[in-house]
Amino acid sequence: MGKAEYKVVGGKLIKVQLTRRDDKIQRIKIMGDFFLHPEELIEDLEASLTGQQLNESTLANGIKAFMEKKGAALLGASPEDFAKCIAMAGMADD
Repeated sequence: MGKAEYKVVGGKLIKVQLTRRDDKIQRIKIMGDFFLHPEELIEDLEASLTGQQLNESTLANGIKAFMEKKGAALLGASPEDFAKCIAMAGMADD
């Protein structure tokens, strides 16, 4: 299982745990002290990331699209911050 923590400059802490197969996300859990509104969408976001390539720019674009589609807002972090932490977890030793 890959794990990573990323402290957003001037912002919040993002923690990611994931399992990968063939450079794709198999399972993912996103935690931290950031704010997602509405907060119950975190599980939907995780589900939307399952099966995605572990590519930082692709992940950031996917997270942005998810946020727009759901009318959600991130406070203290950006989709790019999430993508960076996810990519870091994807590169972590199992």
